[in-house]
Amino acid sequence: MDLLEQARREINEVDREMAELFVRRMRASEQVAAYKQEMGLPVLDPVREAQVIRKNGEHLEDDVLREYYMNFLKNTMSISRAYQHRILEGMRVAYCGTEGAFAHIATGKLFPTAEKVAFGDFADAYRAVEAGECDVAVLPLENSYNGEVGQVTDLMFSGSLYVNEILELAVTQDLLTVPGAKTSDIQRVLSHPQALGQCAEYIRSQGWEPVEYSNTALAAKFVAEQGDPSLAAIASEEAAAIFGLTVKARNVNASRSNTTRFAVFSRSENRRAKGSMGEHFILTFTVKNEAGALARAIDVIGQHGFNMRCLRSRPMKELLWEYYFYVEAEGSVHSPAGEELMRELESFCDRLKMVGTYSKTGGAKT
Repeated sequence: MDLLEQARREINEVDREMAELFVRRMRASEQVAAYKQEMGLPVLDPVREAQVIRKNGEHLEDDVLREYYMNFLKNTMSISRAYQHRILEGMRVAYCGTEGAFAHIATGKLFPTAEKVAFGDFADAYRAVEAGECDVAVLPLENSYNGEVGQVTDLMFSGSLYVNEILELAVTQDLLTVPGAKTSDIQRVLSHPQALGQCAEYIRSQGWEPVEYSNTALAAKFVAEQGDPSLAAIASEEAAAIFGLTVKARNVNASRSNTTRFAVFSRSENRRAKGSMGEHFILTFTVKNEAGALARAIDVIGQHGFNMRCLRSRPMKELLWEYYFYVEAEGSVHSPAGEELMRELESFCDRLKMVGTYSKTGGAKT
């Protein structure tokens, strides 16, 4: 047997072994897909993939082969993601708005192959997941310019769902008109109150009347249906393409770093591994009516080594002049320190809810 034939036989043997290992790997991917579906997590986890590639690459001493092996891992993970997408195509994802709205765009980035189900308001989308009609809901938490979305925060406090992922979506607000309309024709501008707030300076400078609408994309649809050049909408470029409108002016929001944080809500809590990189958690709680109760709650978070990124208060709808508190903090709440933190908070909080955990993985742009 010559060297060529010997090498080919060895390659064939390795390929047979790799085929068996490939099947094992994809069966494990099926379990990962099932977990992500239950927890409402997107298929792509770039932080996890980068860690695996870097760690596995360290096993190879040959610098040249290491380069090719890392490319091999990237291609393998791409195939695994495609397989998981195929498994998850039956997911139903609830969002508030309509096609072309920023919530629809965020949903598409998180779950590109899932069925997207539109609802008229945040509560209906949230309740659809609680009732099992949809697998997850994608809802906005806050905008970097216009602040929190209070109704969603209230749902986090009173509802049963968990936050398992957050997407930071950098958005631009565009001025849309019917084709042929001139800027001088515009008298009224329609959009969601959040978008109107983000663009208030621009609208005021033009002397136009702002008109609140339930959703940015629905405002664009209404302008298209009316065919009135005196009406304009503030919405996305995607909405303009869907409803046949013209983008009259781009990026009319006051802040050029306009970002909306969208959360993925599901019925199950994602208990990430202890010490996961970049982990954050969300708590809501009420404190006992005692002097210093809130201060003690804040202190104990820091005493256990957690960096509190956000603290907000919200009025409780059922109790006059009573408030609950919303906290986001950095660190693993499922670590020993986190478990001790929860035990201590329970001692002076009337109501304490772990809303969920998420990893800081960066943002996405429209």
